Amino acid sequence: MYKNELDKHIQNKTVSNSFVFFGESSFLIDMYTKMMTSVEDANILNFYHDEYDFNSAKAHLSQGSLFGDRNILIIKSEKKVPKKELDILLDFCEKNPDNIFVYAYYGSDHKTYNNKKAFGTKKTMSVRFFHPKDYEAQNLVALVAKEKNVNIDKFTISHLLRIHNGDVALSCNEIEKFRVYDKEITTKDVESLVYGLSEVNLDDFIKKILGKKEFTDDLRNILEHGEDEIRVITAITSYLTQLYMFNIYIRVNGAPNALEILGYPAPKFVVDEKAALSLKFKPSTYSKLHELLLTSELKMKSSNVDKHAILLSSLIRVQKLL
Repeated sequence: MYKNELDKHIQNKTVSNSFVFFGESSFLIDMYTKMMTSVEDANILNFYHDEYDFNSAKAHLSQGSLFGDRNILIIKSEKKVPKKELDILLDFCEKNPDNIFVYAYYGSDHKTYNNKKAFGTKKTMSVRFFHPKDYEAQNLVALVAKEKNVNIDKFTISHLLRIHNGDVALSCNEIEKFRVYDKEITTKDVESLVYGLSEVNLDDFIKKILGKKEFTDDLRNILEHGEDEIRVITAITSYLTQLYMFNIYIRVNGAPNALEILGYPAPKFVVDEKAALSLKFKPSTYSKLHELLLTSELKMKSSNVDKHAILLSSLIRVQKLL
């Protein structure tokens, strides 16, 4: 099923207790995973990336809670859980409606789970999340702004999304920063508080990385100005995704078209620069870079890890792949 179908089930209170979330939008996968597992006093077990252990996962869903709390299992990984193991975990949810299990798959093999027969007669809800369309992205950021009590209108939100090339996750990170301002956030605020850092400093920093230049001083400066390691990784991933889109479009059509690639017109010098840079890397290199960065981001989201060390190591490895 797709997001709108899941939304209807949530609205009608007819959701299952087991879910497989996958697709193009990591933001929506994270959002709905949190939504489906936000239960008070629940006994939650999280597995991230390579932490997954079948025996521990099975034991968690099979055991009864001493205090009558619900057992919740969350697996977040780019690797597929073996089908036999996944079926067993889903069976525990079939037998015990108090269990909740979410398998958040961040890999690229969408065919496996985008199939009504994938889970047989189980009540599991398998949901594919696509990148939000413009109006969906605006609504998502507006929802986060409302939750954070940030006063910002949809026009300003649209401007914020445009700066971040439609990246909802990055835009929502900015909303978190706006919480300290006890006033309505305007487009001028966005340009002074966001544009100067993310579009100039961060873009220049990314260009240094891709140019295989020394970057440690710039990284330290960016982090000292309030950016966090996950934000830096996601910004680089977003930038590379944009370059890859330029690369593909130019290979197919011969010349870049910012409106078709980005969804909005851009200055000629920006288009020319990104077009030239995009063609410096082979599609296989883009694939390796994305795999590395997404893996690093997932590691950073694990608890009790040194995010700075992971970031620094990842950036060094990025330059080695170029």
